[in-house]
Amino acid sequence: MATATSPHTIFPPRAVELPAAPQVEFVVPVYNEERDLTLSVVRLHAYLSENLPFTFRLTIADNASVDQTWAIAQRLTRTLPGVRAVHLDEKGRGRALHAVWQASDAAVLAYMDVDLSTDLAAVLPLVAPLVSGHSDLAVGTRLARGAVVTRGARREFISRCYNLLVRTALGARFSDAQCGFKAIRADRARELLPLVEDTGWFFDTELLVLAERSGLRIHEVPVDWLDDPDSRVAIAATALADLKGIARLSRALARGRLALPSGRARRATDLPGQLLRFGLIGVASTLAYLALYLLGRGVMSAQWANALSLLVTAVANTAANRRLTFGLRGAAGRLRHQGQGLVVFALGLAVTSGSLLALHRGDPHASRAAELAVLLAANVVATLLRFALFRIWLFPHRAAARPTRGLEP
Repeated sequence: MATATSPHTIFPPRAVELPAAPQVEFVVPVYNEERDLTLSVVRLHAYLSENLPFTFRLTIADNASVDQTWAIAQRLTRTLPGVRAVHLDEKGRGRALHAVWQASDAAVLAYMDVDLSTDLAAVLPLVAPLVSGHSDLAVGTRLARGAVVTRGARREFISRCYNLLVRTALGARFSDAQCGFKAIRADRARELLPLVEDTGWFFDTELLVLAERSGLRIHEVPVDWLDDPDSRVAIAATALADLKGIARLSRALARGRLALPSGRARRATDLPGQLLRFGLIGVASTLAYLALYLLGRGVMSAQWANALSLLVTAVANTAANRRLTFGLRGAAGRLRHQGQGLVVFALGLAVTSGSLLALHRGDPHASRAAELAVLLAANVVATLLRFALFRIWLFPHRAAARPTRGLEP
């Protein structure tokens, strides 16, 4: 068996010459996949050969496997035309993609997980807009309309929570950061890869956020996805690493440390400033709400006093955040924003009213002090929900400024 002479040694097929400068290079990162590697690569190679109208190369990127994965990868390079293998001495999906993509001579760079969870019918919609020059990046999404996803409730919940966090903390507008099915134009990759620090699972998210901040065009492809029950992703460790990555990237963007590619680059989101202004407005709104509640409670039931107090303060809160937190002035969109704000108000009402209902069911004779304590805690939850919805839904163009100029194609 051949041995690697450097972390990024490339072993081309021995039986068939690789096409020079293919239009698309597909990378399949693997770690200890001796059981499934042959079947997956043969299936993917057959599909690409029969259905892809572009020249391609298929690269197996071995992330320091300790089983027979590397030997199998080398054997596949000798039996399948257009297949090569790369061996890295260290683990990390991001590290593998960075190494292969940076050295590639293809016009479009793509990758997919070895389990082929994504229906391969999405391959052409993924890469075609990049080959044509219409888009800069393309991502498979399991969370957009048209996607068909089969996976457990726990993974679905974790995925949606993670993407909500990315949209809230980093001002992202793409729907699915972690789907293992993505592509990028090689010239855009050469601009962005030097800025991407993560070498693991957060690599995808970091690349997408930097691309979006640079004003690149991201094309989303709804996919049919069948979850692999034998997935070896360590969820707890991956989640912790992702949280650290979000915090690091958020700080770097807020402090202007990243030299994003020139063009229609978006300014970094002022997340700390927005949180501060939103918090101050929230404190004022909560105090006003409690005062109105106490006034109304003397002449009406707890539920009616809660609802009317929330309604008044919600309208004032939306107007204040529209102007002070997100910097929107003028009448344009004001009514629409207030309408959306009332939807957010309804969610807050559900949280607070539900809390009151639970209190009174547990203690029908609860004191006013107990009511206020419960409502205060419920309002904290409602406030966090309101901030997330304001950034993602009401004012996304102010949470992360929209591009103004195009990059040269």
